[in-house]
Amino acid sequence: MIRKFAAAAIAAAALVATGASGQAAKKPAPRPAGGLNWAVTGSITAEGHHVLGNPAAKLRLIEFVSYTCPHCSHFETESEGQLKIGMIAPGKGAVEVRNFVRDPVDMTVALITNCVPANRFFQLHTAFMRLQPQWIGPLSNATAAQRQRWTTGPFATRTRAIASDFKFYEFMAARGMDRQAMDRCLSNEALANKLAQRTNDAAEKLGVTGTPSFMIDGILLAGTHDWDSLRPQILARMD
Repeated sequence: MIRKFAAAAIAAAALVATGASGQAAKKPAPRPAGGLNWAVTGSITAEGHHVLGNPAAKLRLIEFVSYTCPHCSHFETESEGQLKIGMIAPGKGAVEVRNFVRDPVDMTVALITNCVPANRFFQLHTAFMRLQPQWIGPLSNATAAQRQRWTTGPFATRTRAIASDFKFYEFMAARGMDRQAMDRCLSNEALANKLAQRTNDAAEKLGVTGTPSFMIDGILLAGTHDWDSLRPQILARMD
């Protein structure tokens, strides 16, 4: 079951006071120089969305995902290897991730993953998604006082409280980001506003109602919210 946008909009608004991007030109491109594999080649669109693979590949899969969505975590675990091997590595297609922010914790993780250089985004994105069962516990068992800290007070105070309660400082320290760098990411309110606006644009302009959702060739795929239903649609377009 997917989470509806109405709940996402309300939750995101509690964290920040408050675009849809076009497809990349569909022209084949050579493999990266120096023997690199498209499956580890990240880039950013003009609108700020992250792309893994050949940015000019014929097929562009757009994923609308939330870090606190269990179905998104399950999708990442099921699909990542198959997408990389069958579609991304040979340059046949690319994956574009668009954050669909639905609550303050989701926003906090999105601030962290979108704060790093483009070539590190997908490494962190995959880590947060795959390890979600290990860190998400406080979302369901937090005290009333904790939840109040997540939604009231100055912006940076809220995000840092979330990072502390969910042990994101330790999570990122193990991946080379110290507390000072983390605090800079967590205080980036301008980025938070952009992420919230992109979520609103996805809902209002593209019709996204929950996560995970997918687009191919600029078309939102109806009734497609898991790997089992997405896989045959990708294969059909790769023939």
